[in-house]
Amino acid sequence: MTIHHGTLSYLDPERPEPWASFIEQIDRVAPHLGSLAQWVETLKRPKRVLIVDVPIVRDDGSIAHYEGYRVQHNLSRGPGKGGVRFHPGVSLNEVMALAGWMTVKNAALGLPYGGAKGGVRIDPRAFSRAELERITRRYTSEIGIVIGPDKDIPAPDIGTDQQTMAWMMDTYSVNVGHTASGVVTGKPIALGGSLGRHEATGRGVYIAAREAGIRSGIPIAGARVVVQGFGNVGGIAARIFRENGAKIIALQDAESTIANPAGIDIPAALAHAAAHGSLAGFFGAEPLGDDDFWQLECEYFVPAALEGQVTPQRAQAMRTRIIVEGANGPTTPAADDILHERDILVIPDVLANAGGVTVSYFEWVQDFSSFFWSEEEINARLESIMMKAFEAIWQTAQERKVSIRTAAFIIACQRVLAAREQRGLYP
Repeated sequence: MTIHHGTLSYLDPERPEPWASFIEQIDRVAPHLGSLAQWVETLKRPKRVLIVDVPIVRDDGSIAHYEGYRVQHNLSRGPGKGGVRFHPGVSLNEVMALAGWMTVKNAALGLPYGGAKGGVRIDPRAFSRAELERITRRYTSEIGIVIGPDKDIPAPDIGTDQQTMAWMMDTYSVNVGHTASGVVTGKPIALGGSLGRHEATGRGVYIAAREAGIRSGIPIAGARVVVQGFGNVGGIAARIFRENGAKIIALQDAESTIANPAGIDIPAALAHAAAHGSLAGFFGAEPLGDDDFWQLECEYFVPAALEGQVTPQRAQAMRTRIIVEGANGPTTPAADDILHERDILVIPDVLANAGGVTVSYFEWVQDFSSFFWSEEEINARLESIMMKAFEAIWQTAQERKVSIRTAAFIIACQRVLAAREQRGLYP
């Protein structure tokens, strides 16, 4: 079969990232896909892109408009799954890339989902709670034509939380005329949320780091850890690292960078960040310059903030043994090459931060059955799925002599494209 391709016309060629990084990652895996490579263009173009206007009445009576997105990258293996981000940097390019990484992540873990992502370009700190509710409800109504428990299931991401998901679930439920708890995951427990979901992404980062350390001879106990990003992912990962004997020597959030060679008291730092909105002013560590942060000597470095943070320049300067990607797309392909040359092991986002979507899957299953599991069961099932996926990806990397990222993409893309091939083209 010969397949002819056009070009995507709605992207700004002057600002190619991060979609360009995702496309390069797909190009790198294509030679490993055998006969399935003829379908690889499927992964280079989203199945569905929705851009919506989100108008609200602000508290002062003025009318304001915001731009929102929902992208369904691929639905060959099941309904779309991916978070909703409220951030001033949200763009179509970013949401497309994040949806693509969700496709790969879900397939790499063996979850029965395709990839999707959404967002609204706002700074949530600039709005009252009432305004955020109005933005969330209007956005949900606008994307309601493409989401649903068996179509596309949003979840929290940067700038959103379980309250956002409660508003989304309620809005969707009101519009369809019945309670549809499975339309989103990451909900409050009282509304059908899952125990263990709040900590799942950070816990998964720790599990991935631990498994990498076991295979690389770098134990967690006594290891020095640097964490960029101190939100739901970085903060919880840092806490679990510390509980297992690691020493967190530096932290960075949007406001400040701090370090303490003797180890930062993570519970105290979490309490400070919760009380003040950032790490700025925390007394248990000293301020550190940004360049120095990226050059700290450590065993584990966890980028858990935004995409594109590990640049070629930073990759050249980093002095770590293992990078565990808590964020989505934190390392550019060019930086990946430098890290590989420098023998720094990278555990990629599509594996390392998959704990959140894995427990979101558990939540979705529990909502459908109206039967809920204990937190111990949740954590045990998460551990089992992540360890199985890690072992399969690690073995593929060894056998094919490729990076862990390429191995994860090989497994995921084979699964997605096999489903595409078996389903065929309609009509």
